[in-house]
Amino acid sequence: MTEYTTTTVTDRPVEPVQTHTTVVERRSGGGSGLMMAILLLILVVGGFFAWQFLQQGEVRTDAVAGAANEVGAAAQKVGDAAQDAAQKIGE
Repeated sequence: MTEYTTTTVTDRPVEPVQTHTTVVERRSGGGSGLMMAILLLILVVGGFFAWQFLQQGEVRTDAVAGAANEVGAAAQKVGDAAQDAAQKIGE
């Protein structure tokens, strides 16, 4: 039994491996979204406090109007009492 060895030789030059570099540029657009979210939060909180302030103003207005009505009713009673006293003195 005979063994044979074969060798292949090429006359072509070996082509170099082509490499390339990919540059990925990052855009920093996330900061503006964060700023918009903070601004929205500030507006919501400010709106809440403004609403509470306006509601308290209405309560104060109602309280003042109620007090004025009570003073008016008391003045009416004093006037009626004075008139009754004047009639009793005149009798």
